[in-house]
Amino acid sequence: MTEKKINLLKYFWQVTYAHTIAWFVAGVFAVFFLNYEDIYLSDIPSSFMRPVSEPIVALGSFLQIFRGLIIGLIMLPLRKVFFVEKHGFLKLAGILFGFSLISTFGPTWGSFDGYIFTKLPVMYHIIAYPEAIIYFTLFIGILFVSMKYEHKKIIAILSILFTLIIIFISISSYMTAKGYITN
Repeated sequence: MTEKKINLLKYFWQVTYAHTIAWFVAGVFAVFFLNYEDIYLSDIPSSFMRPVSEPIVALGSFLQIFRGLIIGLIMLPLRKVFFVEKHGFLKLAGILFGFSLISTFGPTWGSFDGYIFTKLPVMYHIIAYPEAIIYFTLFIGILFVSMKYEHKKIIAILSILFTLIIIFISISSYMTAKGYITN
């Protein structure tokens, strides 16, 4: 395998595990500290959000691996801007925060258009911010450490270990929710 292909595989792995770990931690925070389980069952969110107890929601953490690959593909043309140039990680954080929360391409919770075009009460817009801020901070932080210390074996070991733990938790939660595993 050529050096270029190895670097490309490493890049995709770094983006994928950074996203998966950040998404998992932010999601756990949201479920336990922002009370997403009850919020999703209330009138407005329940019309379009699945309850936290649904099996596919439990599988969501595992499925984030595929979303991480998509994020890696989207960022691929600008990876030198983000990972080589000065303040590249700040540029990445600003772009991610801007396009995935504040100025989305549709009226989503907490977005500029969401405030204008939806009937959601302000509380539902604001409740999304802590989870998003935790995600962005972790994603950028994990990527920064991953890129800066990519030559350290402990980074590779921890990335594999954390990703495998998340996969195990997600699949076992899915199987429990489907009734394949009982307590």
